[in-house]
Amino acid sequence: MFGLPTQDEPIPFDELPLDDPLLFDEPAGVVIPDIEWSAIAPNLILMLGGILLLTVVSLVRGRTPSWFSAVWTISTAVFAGVTLVPLWQRVQDDGAESVMAGAIGLDGFSLFVTGVMCLSVVLGALLLEGYLRREGLAGPEWYVLLLLSASGGVTMASANDLIVMFIGLEILSVAVYVMAAMHSKRVSSQEAGLKYFVLGAFSSAFLLYGIAMVYGATGTTNLVGIQQFLSETVLTQNGLLLAGFAFMLVGFGFKVGAVPFHNWTPDVYQGAPSPVVAYMASGVKVAGFAGMIRVFVVTFGPTYGADWRPMVYALAMLSLVVGSFGAIVQTDVKRMLAYSSISHGGFILVAVAANSEAGTAAALFYLLVYTFMIAGSFGIVTIMGRTGDGLHALSDYRGLSKARPGLALLFTVFLLAQAGVPFTGGFLAKFYVINSSVSQGQYVLALIAMSAAVVAAFLYLRIVVAMYFDGNTYRGESATLAGPKVRIPAAAGVALGIAVVGTLWLGILPGQMTSVAGDAVAQLVAIGP
Repeated sequence: MFGLPTQDEPIPFDELPLDDPLLFDEPAGVVIPDIEWSAIAPNLILMLGGILLLTVVSLVRGRTPSWFSAVWTISTAVFAGVTLVPLWQRVQDDGAESVMAGAIGLDGFSLFVTGVMCLSVVLGALLLEGYLRREGLAGPEWYVLLLLSASGGVTMASANDLIVMFIGLEILSVAVYVMAAMHSKRVSSQEAGLKYFVLGAFSSAFLLYGIAMVYGATGTTNLVGIQQFLSETVLTQNGLLLAGFAFMLVGFGFKVGAVPFHNWTPDVYQGAPSPVVAYMASGVKVAGFAGMIRVFVVTFGPTYGADWRPMVYALAMLSLVVGSFGAIVQTDVKRMLAYSSISHGGFILVAVAANSEAGTAAALFYLLVYTFMIAGSFGIVTIMGRTGDGLHALSDYRGLSKARPGLALLFTVFLLAQAGVPFTGGFLAKFYVINSSVSQGQYVLALIAMSAAVVAAFLYLRIVVAMYFDGNTYRGESATLAGPKVRIPAAAGVALGIAVVGTLWLGILPGQMTSVAGDAVAQLVAIGP
């Protein structure tokens, strides 16, 4: 007789029938999913890269060169980006897949966003390398948090479950909260980190309440299950679902800095270390919009688009207006760029409100261009802050064209790109977004977006005028620019080079990337049998 032994018939261990299915069979109803690790390789590389970096530097105890952590981080991000190539080909050939028991989706959308996240890590690490040495803050923990935060953003972009989405959001956010407060020599940095943490905790609570309400209305947190339920069921009482929409929009709205959830943005951008702000403005915003698109456009869009689109419409309109007009009255360059980022978020919300494949493609292209533009802009700000990272008033940029003409020229390119000048990526990004809105008949929103772009151009021209015209009466760098001499670290120079090439390339030869963005379709696929 096979099976478990009874107390009356003990069987020695060496005589147990190890091939007996009754002895080692899985409990009824328990399914152990097959995990295809290659499908989540980019995320694993980012996460394990951060953990291994912390382990290595802990074991060697300070015997690594100063550049080791930066090179490790950049290499990890590049390696993660390389693994996207076979996955992209696989998705284009075989279609989207559901992996890890339906918790993670492998599609063109998640892979595109992962690539942008890797780019933001590379640029952020390059800017950090010289900054930390200048400020006397060298340490691997900055790079570890950067990699872990990026892994959370990748999780958000590929999540097929609201709980997984929330976990990714927390991994993304907690690491950035700490990074924002890590400049121990500046009280404003600690204030920025505390404010970001407190308000971020509130927004996470709103998102979690929204998830709970959606679960109460649909009976599941799986995005595929939610989509199927809503397509097959007519809710006579949908108040709980609509409340879930509103609460979740609050959570995502905070993460992307949308009005009226934007109050943290100028203060945190001004107080946090400048390279951290470069990552916050690019990687964190990319992840936030990826989560928003995956939840609202892909999951709720086909059946309940008419219910959440007015909410996003309002967020887009308010962000465009407040961001543009709020920026032109600032005198601190970091606060100017903070309000500018709010306005850019409004443009991306215009694409989200379109609720179409063209809108999603436009949003993805905008996020890629924006990563180059904003990382380059805050790269200039990082350099101009000089020792102490405190020289960010508009007056500190006067005469930069005479002291550092190359730096002034690069900043001008980034500013004009953000204004939407032709032959830069910013022009086409805005064009595609407005076109996606017009194609859906949202003419008023498209008109507001174009008007906001004109208003915001005044902001960028103020900085250009300060650099090229306000310093004409000065002689030499020491008289032109207040504070220590402007020095450009080699790594920061590389970051600026990458950023300016990307900004101009996407404005002059955009065809390849627009095609990739168009193929990056976000899909939900149920787990196979």
